[in-house]
Amino acid sequence: MKNLIVTLLLIVPVCVFAQQDVYAISSYLDEGMKAPNTHYIGEAWLNGVLEVEGDLNFHMTKATFKANSTLDWHKHASTQVLVYVDGEGYYQEKGKDPIILKAGDILKCEKDTEHWHSSTKESDVTYLAIYGGEQPTTWTEVVSQEYYDSVAEKLKE
Repeated sequence: MKNLIVTLLLIVPVCVFAQQDVYAISSYLDEGMKAPNTHYIGEAWLNGVLEVEGDLNFHMTKATFKANSTLDWHKHASTQVLVYVDGEGYYQEKGKDPIILKAGDILKCEKDTEHWHSSTKESDVTYLAIYGGEQPTTWTEVVSQEYYDSVAEKLKE
């Protein structure tokens, strides 16, 4: 009986304080789901890869835009970091010239900076968007097909 009690006193704490054998794993390789066509032209797929609450409090979303697709002008209440993992895309902040970003590029957009980003005319683009989770995106202005086409022409030169 004494051996049983000693054994239980040793085993129970190990079982209670042992690490869980289940991990919360997601993958940015998953395509995600087709985004509702609300604030963009073309075709987009979104995968909410990660939500971290507490000390860090951020979200990471994988976005894939098919060629010739664009988001509207918008801004965020927190800094946003875009990590380009595949393809090429256009990026522009209000009052600045548009640029082309490609796989491997990382861009930091300060909070409350009005901007838009998209795929190029010829290439799909996939990026990871990392941003604070407190406030939703504020959509400010539509990026028309004509404006998008003019940016494509300008950056071709």
